[in-house]
Amino acid sequence: MASFVIGCDGGGTGCRIAIADARGRVLAQATGGPANVTSDFNFAIASVRAALSQAAANMGLCLPDLMGGVAHFGLAGVQSAKDAARVAAEFPFAKITVTEDHVIAVEGALGSADGVLLALGTGTIIAGRRGGRSLRIGGWGLQLSDDASGAWLGRSLLQRVLLAHDGMEPFSPLTEACFARFHHDPRGLVAFAATARPADYAGFAPDVVAAAQAGDAVGGALMQHGADYLARALAVMGFAAPDVLCLSGGVGPHYAPFLPKHVQRAIVAPKGQGVDGAVRLAQGHARALARGLA
Repeated sequence: MASFVIGCDGGGTGCRIAIADARGRVLAQATGGPANVTSDFNFAIASVRAALSQAAANMGLCLPDLMGGVAHFGLAGVQSAKDAARVAAEFPFAKITVTEDHVIAVEGALGSADGVLLALGTGTIIAGRRGGRSLRIGGWGLQLSDDASGAWLGRSLLQRVLLAHDGMEPFSPLTEACFARFHHDPRGLVAFAATARPADYAGFAPDVVAAAQAGDAVGGALMQHGADYLARALAVMGFAAPDVLCLSGGVGPHYAPFLPKHVQRAIVAPKGQGVDGAVRLAQGHARALARGLA
């Protein structure tokens, strides 16, 4: 067995690294910057490498000392085998497997059990498994997808600010406060949007969540809109009792009160996080490698 197994969970806002021994006992952890390989491949690699180096340093080691280990990286924006191979080439471990982040998210939340995960952070993960079959809806990136995500909430908020400015709807405390951040100049919003990345939009999501909880009409409407999308996705998946549902991410758990009652009753706590799933998958790869099966 490899001396170390390494798990990485990389998303649009940040990445997490965990280094464990062959039994899965975590020895060191570290966090880093955004790691969406579609948004910015080079920055994603730099973020992961910096976090990996920090985790190694926390053990009194250098990055090369980890290269004999077995790793599983789950990164946002990995859309093809070519993307995965390109990432893997940057990290010459004894064995490295690179997948989309939803793979490790489901493993972390559900373990080996069946169920569905709604992981809403900067992006959207709607995924699960049933009877050995993988399930997935959406999560194709903010340009065309990622409804209900933190980035989607932030972008939707800015759209509502401009609607209010144009007299199409009244301002609410939320949209007024957001507009004030841009000095009540719509051109400021346009300039922001011209270069904004998903993580930039997601920076407004906590304001939307807090406003909704305080009874703000726009905040509540945006959260309900996102929850309606999630409910439709669950229906398409055929979600029904006795299926279980996990909510995770910075935004995910806040959707609970906006979901239909029968969905709320199915919510259970996740068994772990994405990085935990990555470590477990890396353990499996290490066992296969030791048996000569990989």
